[in-house]
Amino acid sequence: VQLVESGGGLVQAGGSLRLSCAASGSIFSINAMGWYRQAPGKQRELVAAITSGGSTNYADSVKGRFTISRDNARNTVYLHMNSLKPEDTAVYYCNSDLRTDWAARLSTYWGQGTQVTVSS
Repeated sequence: VQLVESGGGLVQAGGSLRLSCAASGSIFSINAMGWYRQAPGKQRELVAAITSGGSTNYADSVKGRFTISRDNARNTVYLHMNSLKPEDTAVYYCNSDLRTDWAARLSTYWGQGTQVTVSS
């Protein structure tokens, strides 16, 4: 199983970016998918998560600015980021709780991360 992120980059404060993360490989079913971020010298933190049914959860710091969505047919999760601030600068990681076959236990997989840099 692989999770591949794309869409990071450099943007000015107030700008927008859209991150994508596609899961591929031997996948039977996907439960929750989410985005985390880690800034230099800080712990990795949850940014947003979405269940297979579409329920969402956001960190307080991004509520009203970021939107998480998913395309179940494509095993892909997106993070739409608006009104970006310099403090949003971090490496963003996607993760997914999934089963590789009907009898397998639920396991968590991570992407390699994509850098988001917001300049002031």
